[in-house]
Amino acid sequence: MAELTLHQRRRQPTPDELAGIPWLRVLKPQEAQAVVPHIRVSDAMPGDYVCRIGRPVTYWFGVVEGLLKMSLDTPQGQHLTFSGLPPGGWFGEGTVLKREVYRYDIQALRKSVVAGITAEHFHWLLDHSIGFNRFIMNQLNERLAQFIVARQTDRMNDPDLRVARTLAAFFNPVLFPGVGDVLRITQQELAYLVGLSRQRVNEALTALQKQGSIRVEYGGVRILDLNALKSSVAA
Repeated sequence: MAELTLHQRRRQPTPDELAGIPWLRVLKPQEAQAVVPHIRVSDAMPGDYVCRIGRPVTYWFGVVEGLLKMSLDTPQGQHLTFSGLPPGGWFGEGTVLKREVYRYDIQALRKSVVAGITAEHFHWLLDHSIGFNRFIMNQLNERLAQFIVARQTDRMNDPDLRVARTLAAFFNPVLFPGVGDVLRITQQELAYLVGLSRQRVNEALTALQKQGSIRVEYGGVRILDLNALKSSVAA
């Protein structure tokens, strides 16, 4: 029997999963009543693709649990990772706005719960909810800044700064409100996102921990001083 696709595995969200969707908090009661019944979630396995380059947009997606990565493979054979996507992160709003095909791949790095609403309901919220429009404007503004930093990071030769910038991006409360003070990530996952070896990532984390900006814990990284982490990024 063929394995079910991510779309075929979709289901209705639990109350706890709904509580992890940040944009629901900005909706008026009648707006929420109109869209909540149409929200679906799916359990993504490691390696599952949520979005593929060239496919038409049908949903606006977000991460409830787990970790995804946004990337693409260039015609020259270069693999570019734009961003990791932790809990609370919703992505692809620009693609949904323009009803374009995806220009990147979104893939699960570990077992994850992915939520989504259809493009039609996304546009319905744009037409009916001022709060939702403000949420999307903030998303787009933060996303632009994030991609500028990511582009700069791709050109960096300093591994410690690459790791610091990647971590700082995860602790963005607008794009990733579900992260809080602790990012649940393994050193191997971080290595995938940064494009370095696990050993080199470990060395960078040790240096940042000595600086006092983070503390490496079992299964994750705790932020101790975000300003210090950003300062190391600026340096």
